[in-house]
Amino acid sequence: MARVAILGAGVMGSAMTVPLAAAGHEIALVGTHLDEEIVRSVAADGVHPKLKVALPGRVTPHPWTAFAQTLDERTECIVLGVSSAGVEWAIDRLCEALPRPIPLLMVTKGMQPLGETLQSFPPFVAGSIEARTGHAVPVTAIGGPCIAGELAVERETSVVFAGEDEQAVARAIGLTEAPFYHARPSGDVVGTEVCAAFKNFYALAVGAAAGLLESSAPAANAAGMHNLSASLFAQAVAEMAILAEACGGRRESAFGLPGAGDLYVTCQAGRNSRMGRLLGLGLSYEEGKLGHMADDTVEGAELALTAGPTLRVMMAAGTLPAERLPLARAILDAICDDRPLILPWATFHRAEAGAA
Repeated sequence: MARVAILGAGVMGSAMTVPLAAAGHEIALVGTHLDEEIVRSVAADGVHPKLKVALPGRVTPHPWTAFAQTLDERTECIVLGVSSAGVEWAIDRLCEALPRPIPLLMVTKGMQPLGETLQSFPPFVAGSIEARTGHAVPVTAIGGPCIAGELAVERETSVVFAGEDEQAVARAIGLTEAPFYHARPSGDVVGTEVCAAFKNFYALAVGAAAGLLESSAPAANAAGMHNLSASLFAQAVAEMAILAEACGGRRESAFGLPGAGDLYVTCQAGRNSRMGRLLGLGLSYEEGKLGHMADDTVEGAELALTAGPTLRVMMAAGTLPAERLPLARAILDAICDDRPLILPWATFHRAEAGAA
């Protein structure tokens, strides 16, 4: 039995307690400064108020102020479960609390602008910690289709654990080994993380199909717009392959669990698809956010706002092939410039776009 600390008591960080508990480990679930209500609820009756299930009995909730106290000589892994917007806050907490180089397992997804390029979160987090503490911490990233609510009730789930340290990846897979949680190793950290981050971004466009359907005159035969959403999905996967390769990752990750798999599950529901629907209805991003989703973090839109300027610089410099990323450019125009989402159909699904 190992001891595992999870920083971030949101739905995904908390759902990770389920395979860890099934594997027999003791888990310290540490909420962020935004998770105080969750920590109180789990402490009172074990029930996570957002997942709406009782967490395993091996889980002990803690406020973030007690994070350092949860780390001892038995702690074999820290799971980073904060949102992408909270990654720098989490780095601060890790630098304050780490007594030694404890391996990290990241469910946090995102890309960090770095000059005129983008860096995936695992090397950004690892580099920041080493620069500030001297600890060389191995980081393993989780990618692939995983809805927290399903994992929390032990639905079958397949994911990829990606890392440069093969032993750390193997150890992380061993720690989470459960009959319903199927992790496979990958050495493609960059490709996995590009897909993990950009699937939220592209779900905005795929979700627009629902809004376009609602805003169109009903068909006499009640036809939907599945052709449209499937076409957007295919374009998104092709563009994720281009982005992965341009950032130093492998194209094939876009066509497996990290890319197509994760994008599929993200498009079924969630905040990014809801925002996409609003864009499809003709609302601007600001109208949709302020009027309908003011209290929600839409991670695809946050990625566009954070990484969008860098993506545009890379396209202008030729580091990214702008002509092969028409859907990305349309999403950036809609989110960063607060303009209507215009889908440039004439530029989609051409051979040079990497579509099959």
